[in-house]
Amino acid sequence: MRVDAHQHFWNYDSVEYDWIDESMVVLKRDYLPSQLEPLLKGNTFDGCVAVQARQTEEETEYLLQLANQNDFIKGVVGWVDLCDSNVVDRLANFSQSKKLCGIRHIVQDEPDDNFMLREDFQQGVSVLVDFDLAYDILIFPKHLAPAFELIRNFPDQRFVIDHIAKPYIKDGKIEDWQLGMERLSRLPNVYCKVSGLVTEAIWDGWEPADFTPYLDLVFSSFGIERLLIGSDWPVCLLGGDYKTVMDIVTNYISNFSSEDQEKIMGLNATEFYKLN
Repeated sequence: MRVDAHQHFWNYDSVEYDWIDESMVVLKRDYLPSQLEPLLKGNTFDGCVAVQARQTEEETEYLLQLANQNDFIKGVVGWVDLCDSNVVDRLANFSQSKKLCGIRHIVQDEPDDNFMLREDFQQGVSVLVDFDLAYDILIFPKHLAPAFELIRNFPDQRFVIDHIAKPYIKDGKIEDWQLGMERLSRLPNVYCKVSGLVTEAIWDGWEPADFTPYLDLVFSSFGIERLLIGSDWPVCLLGGDYKTVMDIVTNYISNFSSEDQEKIMGLNATEFYKLN
């Protein structure tokens, strides 16, 4: 099964999505399953994983509802307040849906760079394994050190780094990010999504070669078995259409064996998220 391991849906609202500024006009509209399904089919994907874009339980409910209405949405990475003392009850509630496959918090927006090391947050992370849920780590390169500590503290928990930790591609910076990613990749319970590349590049002026050093690093560090392809649709539209964005990765792996290509294109995501 081929799976786009990272995309979003929303009914656009300027308050709910205040991070979408005037430079992102293309995102200031609704993006729904009826728009994504033909893109998936046209690019030989069987389904997708819908990932939260708002820090509300209503977001989780919304995505699970869409997943129940659309078979091609194979899984949902939702949000609950992992710092809440009632986190077990909230996870139990949402886990009644078999399509809930993971939880994410938008750590990159937290003012405390060490947010992931907070005792209450780690307590919340500690119970995810009881519900067989993965955790998506959304960070910038400056967060790689605390991410390493978090992942090391929970060796039985499945983690995945979203968007290869958002390196500074448009500036051509790689050294600090490289060191952090290489260190983090040595922990066997962390995977990496090869996604979100174009949003970190020059949106209207990137070249495929701009991404090669970063792709070389994640492929050599994480290996074939721990990499998942994701579009980050519709956010990816800032830097190109769906096919053009996905071709960055599919062209990179075009000389890999068919078996290895299928792992990156969906088998790894199916295993990691335990998709039906």
